[in-house]
Amino acid sequence: MPTEDNIKIPGAPSIEQPAVEEPTASREPLPPKPDQQGPEAVSPTGSPTGAPANSRAQSGQYLTTAQGLRLGDTDHSLKAGPRGPILLQDHHLREKITHFDHERIPERVVHARGAGAHGTFRSYGTASKITKAGFLAPDVETPVFVRFSTVLGSRGSADTVRDTRGFSTKFYTDEGTYDLVGNNIPVFFIQDGIKFPDLIHAGKPHPDREIPQAQSAHDTFWDFVSLHTEAQAHTMWNMSDRGIPRSYRTMEGFGVHTFRLVDAAGKTTLVKFHWKPKLGVHSLVWEEAQIINGMDPDFHRRDLADAIESGAYPEWELGIQTFPDTEDQMFEGIDLLDPTKFVPEELAPVQPIGLMTLNANPTNYFAETEQVAFHPGHLVPGIDVTNDPLLQVRLFSYLDTQISRLGGPNFAQIPINRPHAPVNDMLRDGMHQTAVHGGVAPYHPNSLDGGCPFMAGQDVGAFVDVPEEIAAGIKERRNPASFDDHFSQARLFFRSLTSVEQDHVIQAYTFELGKCYEAVIRERQLMALANIDAGLCAAVAKGLGMPAPTATVDTQDVEPSPAVSQIGGKWPVAGRVVGIIADTESDLSLVAAAREAVDAAGMVPLIIAPTGGVIEPEHGAAVTVQRSYLTARSIEFDAIIAAGGGIPAADAVPGRDAKAGEPGATLDPRVVLMVSEAFRHGKAIGAWGPGAAVLDAAGVPQDAPGIISGEGPDTVIPVVRELLSAHRAWERFPAAGSAS
Repeated sequence: MPTEDNIKIPGAPSIEQPAVEEPTASREPLPPKPDQQGPEAVSPTGSPTGAPANSRAQSGQYLTTAQGLRLGDTDHSLKAGPRGPILLQDHHLREKITHFDHERIPERVVHARGAGAHGTFRSYGTASKITKAGFLAPDVETPVFVRFSTVLGSRGSADTVRDTRGFSTKFYTDEGTYDLVGNNIPVFFIQDGIKFPDLIHAGKPHPDREIPQAQSAHDTFWDFVSLHTEAQAHTMWNMSDRGIPRSYRTMEGFGVHTFRLVDAAGKTTLVKFHWKPKLGVHSLVWEEAQIINGMDPDFHRRDLADAIESGAYPEWELGIQTFPDTEDQMFEGIDLLDPTKFVPEELAPVQPIGLMTLNANPTNYFAETEQVAFHPGHLVPGIDVTNDPLLQVRLFSYLDTQISRLGGPNFAQIPINRPHAPVNDMLRDGMHQTAVHGGVAPYHPNSLDGGCPFMAGQDVGAFVDVPEEIAAGIKERRNPASFDDHFSQARLFFRSLTSVEQDHVIQAYTFELGKCYEAVIRERQLMALANIDAGLCAAVAKGLGMPAPTATVDTQDVEPSPAVSQIGGKWPVAGRVVGIIADTESDLSLVAAAREAVDAAGMVPLIIAPTGGVIEPEHGAAVTVQRSYLTARSIEFDAIIAAGGGIPAADAVPGRDAKAGEPGATLDPRVVLMVSEAFRHGKAIGAWGPGAAVLDAAGVPQDAPGIISGEGPDTVIPVVRELLSAHRAWERFPAAGSAS
């Protein structure tokens, strides 16, 4: 009989088991696994060459350039001193980034799956004291286009995967286009952009099987982040509820990097940008996200489009944290040029500077959402960059990748990308050139075109790079010592969460690492968690059935930042979706009144009934149905009201719907499932009349937090609205015990 030890379990990512320690002894590349075979080695015209099938694979023990030049370092860009700007002469960086930028066509390499919307930005004028940017002057309104996205998945993946989200805004200012290209997490995985290809290669599906899609729960991702410990801070944010937002409308945005604002006198201020959603920052719970990925993989893009269509326009305040532009560019011991660090809001409050409202959906997804091209180097006078080594590489990479993705250098002429300011750039020809240029002298200086175009002075809005003294240093590939702390900010974030949120982090790490085939990768990541928080490490280790290692780094204690927690506030409920279960046994006058009350509160009421169409009463008006028991699922609703007894529908048979259970049930099992799921996920649940029987059948205690029983909508709807302002009935999640 086969034993557990000799049973071959599929899924190993490599032909041999890796070591816990990073391999350092040089060796030839590993051969393919036994189940793998490459195409026959034939010539371009189909003639056999007789070469082995793997002769076209990578060869040699050492990392090289594409030209075969051996390399001694691929982790650090060539800089003018450890804190200086990156040098254009870095041939390895340029080759590596350029090749990476052109790896996918025509889909984006990252952020392929996205949703977009048009809107306006109205400046409060509060930033005008520290920047001359015209769109930030008092009461200036600027058109914007925003694209939200996931990072890892393809265009055909799902919305509610656990992933970082992109949050990019194109401001069509009268001084030129300004792009604020950010994420929903304020820190990033890496400190130097030269590592970005490595990060994405590790996070993308395994190249042999192209699975798993849009997930980080696999060996290559955790192999990379456990070896590259500067990624631990971002990973911690991603394992929190921030990795599965409720909607784009309830998602925070961050510029990630530190930027410079410049006033009219040339004085500079360092800033970090924040987008604060008016609806608050809210997330899904893990089971809810998993169900959504199967039931409605378009959940986030549908929510955004539906909210705009219904008039519940999403809004965000743009805010800034400000810091003195000192020579060391440090603040309270935090290196402002390190993109893996954030500054707690308790140390530097976020000051609101304007309001963005998204009020129009795209007319054509491809023409707008797919073809929009962002670039952090699209700047306007009054906003400049810093020497953040990740930002420096992005300034090259974004422009380069658009050329490949959009078919040439004229992508700015695509309608969604066209500036709302006059363009006279002397750039000519190229693929997809749609302008018809006049004149004969596209060069400067010239006399044949009357000298036009002319250089602009600062008095007419010229962009002037901030003059910055570059400290003398050795040309080398290394980071400053202030970049060396990889664990304290991960600890700060984790210990700033409530116990409920900490439980979700523990669950996420346990799930993700539990999906890794190699035990040594799980062991190595546990070693990193031990350096962050012993309680967290022990809880995850227990879930994995592994011993908890002890810390190997003396990580400093930190003051918690309550601002990173999503629990505890009260927020508007505009656009929240309330499902109302009704049937022929319901008092339809109360159902109609409930629908009206929900709508009057700015929420969206959806009637759920045994079938589609209408519910016909014996007397009075019929009620239109939006969802049937077959098409509805709890994940679509922020709250559920049982105004009916859940009488079985005609299709409540397993042959038509596996969720329907066996025939003959008193209540339709799909209604019971809907309510029980909503209860598990901490959602508000109301009931009156025959609806009380549904709660009982679902095992929902009527005295549990977030459960409202009453005589009708007058008593139930106001309480539901109040509960939704806190997003969930968090008291329903007894904490398993604080990990820290």
